[in-house]
Amino acid sequence: MATKEDFYKILNVERNASDAEIKKSYRSLAMKHHPDRNVDNPVAAEEKFKQIKEAYEILSDPKKRAAYDQFGHAGVDQSMGGGRGGSGDFGDAFSDIFGDMFGRRGGNGGGQQGGQRGSDLRYNLEISLEEAVAGTEQKIRIPVLVTCGDCSGSGAKKGSSPVTCSMCHGHGQVRMQQGFFTVQQTCPTCRGTGKQIKDPCGKCYGQGRIKDEKTLSAKIPAGVDTGDRIRLSGEGEAGQMGAPSGDLYIEIHVRQHAIFKRDGANLSCEVPISFVTACLGGEIEVPTLGGKVLLKIPAETQTGKLFRLRGKGVKPVRGGPVGDLICKVLIETPVNLTAEQKSLVEKLDESLLSNGKHHSPQESSWISSVKNFFDKVTG
Repeated sequence: MATKEDFYKILNVERNASDAEIKKSYRSLAMKHHPDRNVDNPVAAEEKFKQIKEAYEILSDPKKRAAYDQFGHAGVDQSMGGGRGGSGDFGDAFSDIFGDMFGRRGGNGGGQQGGQRGSDLRYNLEISLEEAVAGTEQKIRIPVLVTCGDCSGSGAKKGSSPVTCSMCHGHGQVRMQQGFFTVQQTCPTCRGTGKQIKDPCGKCYGQGRIKDEKTLSAKIPAGVDTGDRIRLSGEGEAGQMGAPSGDLYIEIHVRQHAIFKRDGANLSCEVPISFVTACLGGEIEVPTLGGKVLLKIPAETQTGKLFRLRGKGVKPVRGGPVGDLICKVLIETPVNLTAEQKSLVEKLDESLLSNGKHHSPQESSWISSVKNFFDKVTG
């Protein structure tokens, strides 16, 4: 089992830090590592965020901090029921931060006073390269839990309302004694809401939410690429008992293009040219996402040569200069030759060999390298 990191180190405070110093560091780190603020690497941010929240929940509670200082992680082992650890919802954690700022107490102190925030959703959206480069607006339809219209999300039958939980008295949490620890747990009766529904709604059966589908208009900014995510705030599942809805994350997948390949801000393509154009030079039409352009091919161009068309690539969604289009020319060998054409090619070959000049520099260099290789082997 991996050794857990020290809670004081996670919050970047000394072991003798005051409560105010711990709270200040927690707010700063939680804001910095919240997944919504780290869309480039949400998985790593989520893990770091959970570590920060777990450390704060232990060190902000005098009894748990004392047990941790004396026994280390064994004194606050989450498997024994102490605290919520790192499993709390991100929305709840931010409520803790802002609630403390404005004098309200959330999480461990005063119960949730309401239902749980709705779950975040993910939608995989496939678009073309043209749409990714230029931007687009897409209509998407998603199955989702929405707020029940009959009870307005309260879960109680019309004309009635939820009542204060008789077990936790509205706190959403109950305390249990385990040895020399006092353990705070979510109330099993109201599941942390602090409310009970005596007369449930007949449509949602007390859940406050029903299954439905909704159509959304998603604006895709120009320059997105596969793996980018777009967040639609509040478009996830409805929260329980009127709590805030979750968010919808649209994950972009760009379809493979018939001509172009993308590498960051640059595009690339292969352009076939004739043997004659490669020898004598000329101009050819090259496709770009903005239309056709003329590309000048110099005489004696070799296959595989790269030509760069400045500014014909992609403008990145996060800013920066427009990329380029890289064209790789491929010389096509003539096929289906007639007898006369074959004769002309043979005459050209004879002419190239007869004047003593090196017309194939790559071939000459390759033959020389092969000869040197076998001389070393046999020597």
